[in-house]
Amino acid sequence: MTTQSFHPPERTLMGPGPSDVHPRILEALSRPTIGHLDPVFVEMMEEVKGLLQYAFRTENRLTLPVSAPGSAGMEMCFVNLVEPGDQVIVCKNGVFGNRMQENVERCGATPILVEDEWGSPVDPAKLEEALKANPDAKVVAFVHAETSTGAQSDAATLCRLAREHGCLTIVDTVTSLGGTPVEVDAWGADAVYSGTQKCLSCTPGISPVSFSERAVQAIGNRKTKVQSWFLDLNLVMGYWGGDGGAKRAYHHTAPINPLYALHEALVILQEEGLENAWARHARMHEALKAGIEAMGLSFFVDEAHRLPQLNSVTVPEGVDEARVRSRLLEQYNLEIGAGLGPMAGKIWRIGLMGHSANATNILNCLGALDAVLSDEGATIHSGRAVPAAMAKLGNG
Repeated sequence: MTTQSFHPPERTLMGPGPSDVHPRILEALSRPTIGHLDPVFVEMMEEVKGLLQYAFRTENRLTLPVSAPGSAGMEMCFVNLVEPGDQVIVCKNGVFGNRMQENVERCGATPILVEDEWGSPVDPAKLEEALKANPDAKVVAFVHAETSTGAQSDAATLCRLAREHGCLTIVDTVTSLGGTPVEVDAWGADAVYSGTQKCLSCTPGISPVSFSERAVQAIGNRKTKVQSWFLDLNLVMGYWGGDGGAKRAYHHTAPINPLYALHEALVILQEEGLENAWARHARMHEALKAGIEAMGLSFFVDEAHRLPQLNSVTVPEGVDEARVRSRLLEQYNLEIGAGLGPMAGKIWRIGLMGHSANATNILNCLGALDAVLSDEGATIHSGRAVPAAMAKLGNG
């Protein structure tokens, strides 16, 4: 048997990630590969760092893309800041808080858990109580935008509380960067990581990170060697360079073409403007919300804490949610996401991220969902969703 070239189908990606990749980014991937120490490539690396500072709203000199997906960005933050024997307060309100706890334990540190219901934001009062009860804690870790539920926490308040108690912060902004305000310097966050495949509309596989000067000092004062060679910032910075004129030392072969793609994604974000991108995501959410509610469906997360770019919709009673997702994919080439953990079978996660956050996608999604649910015998108000969304889009 001769294996043929792989040609994926054309899909509309409206799940929790990846999102639709902008055509300009796909074109950037096809550009000629050059060496990872080529002077021209090094110039582009500096531009990427500056563009990431713009996206993160930070002047942190240690801002760069990790040559691996968001999970590696998370691990880079933990392995560089957490040492064996440390106490780390981990705020858990979904799947990705669980992953933070796992990282703490693998670093040989002790996690102190602050737990909230799935679908709720992290409760600042609970964090403050934990900080008072654990004065030796070194780090507070939390998820700004919990991808498993679509809930957004008050990062500014959580970072302030940590700072008042002498703690560093590790913040997950994987789903928020480029979609809702991420203000690293204004928050006073110390270690922040994200991903390229969500609101940046780039391909998966790179994790933007940013570290404050407080974090850099903490890394420099470590008593033990960083447990990961690949993610040791002391080594990685030899390649990425602390300053624009620094000579680059070989650490690893960077993903050259994916970095072209990230550069293009950040150029697109800069062209649109951060505030405009945030406003677009909010406006598209309002249109989707109008359609979902007109159909008779409801959202899992309270409106005050709801992410515009990640919408958790409650599955109607008696509906086989997996069958609905399967039919949407097979019949409409439309991908939406399932619930995770205790939310499996109970919610759909509909993404409006980056290039996917547009009127055409919303109307197609609502029309397809209406058709499939009606055919499945769900109790919905058929025919109302698309007009409701169009009315909201027309007013926007």
